[in-house]
Amino acid sequence: MTDSLADIDLWDMDQYTEAIPYEQFRRLRAEAPVFHHQDPQQPNGFWAITRHEDVVFVSRNPELFSSREKTALITEMVEEQIAQQQMFMLNQDPPDHTRTRSLVNRGFTPRMIAKLEERIQATCDEIVDQAVAKGEGDFVTLCAAELPLIVISELMGVPLEDRHKVFDWSNRMVGGDDPEYGVTEEQRLDAATEMWAYANQLAEEKRKDLKDDIVSKLISPDEEGNVLSELEFDLFFMLLGVAGNETTRNAISGGMYALMKHPDQWDKLKADPGLIPTAADEIVRWVTPVHLFRRTALQDIELGGKTIRKGDKVVIFYTSANRDESVFTDPDVFDIAREPNPHVGFGGGGPHFCLGRHLAKLEIECFFRSLLERVERVELVNEPRRLRSNFIMGIKEMTVRFIPAAT
Repeated sequence: MTDSLADIDLWDMDQYTEAIPYEQFRRLRAEAPVFHHQDPQQPNGFWAITRHEDVVFVSRNPELFSSREKTALITEMVEEQIAQQQMFMLNQDPPDHTRTRSLVNRGFTPRMIAKLEERIQATCDEIVDQAVAKGEGDFVTLCAAELPLIVISELMGVPLEDRHKVFDWSNRMVGGDDPEYGVTEEQRLDAATEMWAYANQLAEEKRKDLKDDIVSKLISPDEEGNVLSELEFDLFFMLLGVAGNETTRNAISGGMYALMKHPDQWDKLKADPGLIPTAADEIVRWVTPVHLFRRTALQDIELGGKTIRKGDKVVIFYTSANRDESVFTDPDVFDIAREPNPHVGFGGGGPHFCLGRHLAKLEIECFFRSLLERVERVELVNEPRRLRSNFIMGIKEMTVRFIPAAT
């Protein structure tokens, strides 16, 4: 390790409650894009991959970098936990991943998502109307958390009155490193067990009355007669409940914060709502709701001038790749008209490229469309309180004031 990089610490969770370590990422991209980083959970450290090109390379080569071997999560686990985690699609490699993914993909085709657009836009209208009527409050609970919960309920056939159960389970499952949530390992396990049981019952009810919806698609055989097992469906429901909830919520919260901090971009969007699609992509790049995922090297390989050995822990930092100066012009500028925008906010491609990206982008677009129509501007009352996590870019609370549009 060079002396100039001796103070690099991308693990320290406390710093993420204050700010994202963009400056550390910038230094690594410039001086050591493949950097051997200390790991407080095991003595061998990990390789921090910070350049866009390398993040994409690791993402697209699962035969070299495994999600299954030690899971895609940065934390170390005992063998029994790893075995449980390997049942999730997130922690699988081809060909197992290919089979599961092809079965769940049927529910997330552009056609299936397009069918939801009208309902999502109407939901956004209702959410924003209620927030504007309230005038002031926590943007996360008033707006950002509500939308993905309602959409997931709609997608998965969860009764609307149960949507906050999904919110609670999800928070308990990913918020364990934040003392405010005070989640013990036992409570995290309880949340997973409750969600599992709920998914099981949901599928059982659905089998009695199949319709043209996503759950019906997921529990019915495809053209070749392949079908998700009961276990696979339950696991997918849990994955969607967490991934589809946390990420979109934080993208919308982070996007709102960016627009309040860059009022010129809000004005530009207000003047030209046709920029909403590029704005949605720029929000995902700027916020990067998931900071990182982990891979394990399956063989010795040279990357960025370093030799990564078989079995080494490799961590790809999307947050850094999305600020890579060699890919993005003025990467530290929030530009809602940015084109092209090859961000890795939905992953760097390859088998684990975000399954719900069309849905997430649609939710972001619909939400800001409703907001632009109904408010003159949104004012920040208190700076956001951020999640203590090096994994999720989470905003826990952000008090704002809604200034209604002149009627």
